[in-house]
Amino acid sequence: MTSEPSYGASLTIDLGAIAANWQRLAAQAPGIGCAAVVKADAYGCGLARVAPVLWEAGCRTFFVAHLSEAIEARTLMPEAVLYVLNGLLPGTGPALIAKGLRPVLGARDELAEWAALCAELGTPRPAALHVDTGMNRLGLSVADALALAGDPILAQAGIGLLMTHLVSAELPGDGVNARQGAAFAALRAALPDIPASFANSSGVFLGPHAHHDLLRPGYALFGGNPVPGSPNPMRPVVRLEAIIAQVRTVAAGETCGYNGRWMAAQPRRLATLSMGYADGYPRSASGRGAALVDGVRCPIVGLISMDLIILDVTDAPGAMRGAKAVLIGDALDIDSVGWAAGTIGYEILTGLGSRYVRHYVTGNAV
Repeated sequence: MTSEPSYGASLTIDLGAIAANWQRLAAQAPGIGCAAVVKADAYGCGLARVAPVLWEAGCRTFFVAHLSEAIEARTLMPEAVLYVLNGLLPGTGPALIAKGLRPVLGARDELAEWAALCAELGTPRPAALHVDTGMNRLGLSVADALALAGDPILAQAGIGLLMTHLVSAELPGDGVNARQGAAFAALRAALPDIPASFANSSGVFLGPHAHHDLLRPGYALFGGNPVPGSPNPMRPVVRLEAIIAQVRTVAAGETCGYNGRWMAAQPRRLATLSMGYADGYPRSASGRGAALVDGVRCPIVGLISMDLIILDVTDAPGAMRGAKAVLIGDALDIDSVGWAAGTIGYEILTGLGSRYVRHYVTGNAV
């Protein structure tokens, strides 16, 4: 086995926190089913480790983006209900059926193709119907979906779930939420016998009117804040630490990193971390992000390079060769790290690289 010192950084993932977050979200809507979105390798946390923990916690329905993800999830959870969000791509029908997977059908031709496959088998196979209520990305138009009321193709295709995707659920005051809610209510009235799913992570907190029959959280399971601007009700899940490879003092007027983007206004102590954008930490955090050394916030200076990050550790007396710097964790939650990099916590999580040594813990705060 490779020892930890051979890695430049370590990623700790609290599986117990993921289970607790799922339970917290489920408790937000008593009596309503709560699924889990585990696409993108469980938001970078590792599907093989995360999925069994969620199953153990009581989750029985899961959503992924791609067929390949669903096939992996099926090997981990033979009895789970597994939906493929990106729909019925050409030629994937037989594999979906063979593995007992459910496509989220988002177009009339997908619906017709799935119904035809079911007819060949002589029995409907479960699927979901995705209706676009404002995202303009995937899904049938509201008009096309309403026109399906009374159409036998819905039963022929085994449609057992009606769903849409919220545009701005994290902004409760955004008028698009009300417009989408009204459109979805009309769809439910037209298709009353089909269970429905409306709420993503932030949608869970929009209130009972958004809950319907199945919650569909993803990001919040992994510690992201579903209610920006308010205290995060979720437990933190990931902690990223990097080893300080070297510490040096630079004089006033000296620069660091590619293209000399940063210049010392006075003598400063700099520490170089043994990780970079090849590890999934975004280059866009250059000059904007920070790390914690012994609890002291130390700004990232110069351009982040492929394998190295430079910190200004002048105010951190504990900064020394071999010490660790926290890049995600403690005061640097996943959302603030995303904001500092000019992106969102989703991208930070799903971009976590493969070069870290990973530690999985259960029941411990990270």
